[in-house]
Amino acid sequence: MDSDTISDILVVGGGLNGGALALALAGEGFTVTVLDAAPREVRADAGFDGRGYALSVASRRLLDHLGLWDGLEDGAGPITEIRVSDGRAGEGPSPFALQFEAAEIEEGPMGHVVEDRHLRPALLDAMDAHPRVTHRGGVRVTGQEIGPAGVTVALEGGERLAGRLLVGADGRATGVGRRAGIGRMEWGYGQRAVVCAVSHARPHGGVAHQFFMPGGPLAILPLAGDRSSIVWSEEARRAEALMGMDDEAFLAALRPAFGSHLGEIALEGRRFSYPLGLSLAHRFVAARVALVGDAAHGVHPIAGQGLNAGLKDVAALAEVLGEARQSGEDIGAAAVLARYERWRRFDTATLALATDGFNRLFSNDNPLLRGIRDLGLGAVNALPGLRRGFIREAAGLTGELPRLMR
Repeated sequence: MDSDTISDILVVGGGLNGGALALALAGEGFTVTVLDAAPREVRADAGFDGRGYALSVASRRLLDHLGLWDGLEDGAGPITEIRVSDGRAGEGPSPFALQFEAAEIEEGPMGHVVEDRHLRPALLDAMDAHPRVTHRGGVRVTGQEIGPAGVTVALEGGERLAGRLLVGADGRATGVGRRAGIGRMEWGYGQRAVVCAVSHARPHGGVAHQFFMPGGPLAILPLAGDRSSIVWSEEARRAEALMGMDDEAFLAALRPAFGSHLGEIALEGRRFSYPLGLSLAHRFVAARVALVGDAAHGVHPIAGQGLNAGLKDVAALAEVLGEARQSGEDIGAAAVLARYERWRRFDTATLALATDGFNRLFSNDNPLLRGIRDLGLGAVNALPGLRRGFIREAAGLTGELPRLMR
């Protein structure tokens, strides 16, 4: 291959999944080049914007294995309890609520909420410090060619890079997947998520709330200190109206849904919004190509599992490729990549269908469906064994966990 630079693995996309994958692969002994369309200074911008990720126990273990958790733990908010309820804004939740407590499992907190402004720079700094990782920001991939022994990508400006495997961590509109001929199943929900952070007068006690309303769910995630991250899913027109309000009008609209349990609230930082939909790649692999994260599967944020599913892709792919390398296999061979796809495809398809079903069941005001779902929440809450199963699922502790998550 005629190219300027050769690495074992080329990763397109320098976001959270791409950065974590680069570190995990480097830990397996591979040389990795990360090609990121966003300039490094944009990725490293540590301004507070309210974005927080509910990381499961399994995801926290991965960050620990990557050497990142010690630097993140002090700024992370532990999730000690999850409360799930159904109702209408201003009327309070249904009496048939579901409550999960960390004391019901042995692993401690069910997860931690880590702010984007802490996690993203930590990944960038770790990539910069690792001798086997090259991170290139502000570069665009314009083409890819697959050969019998490797893959070559073309960058805007004419530079060419070569590797044995190409990984797409470049989001739902993945160019890597599109150029590899991988189709997608996708549909929108007619909803948008409004994301922000609030401070509040009373401590949250590590409690995360999921309040289902007719327009969509409101998630309240405990950040470090007396602050919470808000993910408010609403019908698109209503969400656009919320985004157009000034801060006081927005808070007035939020308070009836948020409730009074944490006292007076105030907006922290800016708001932003994005459309909600389901997106699932028909395949997770092609010839010398693999997809991870949103490039493979994008789900509704209803259960906060999007990033956790992507990090499980990261850990599984790193393990499959590391074992292939140790046994002398070609890491880009179809048989090797098929092991990764078998491992992750059923799990992510199940997650996609579950989040889709929950959103359709709860995001409406149908009296019959409301009665069914409230009885369901009450039944789960009354059965300790079933409730504990849900807790372990939320904590990412079910199924075949990759080594980096054990």
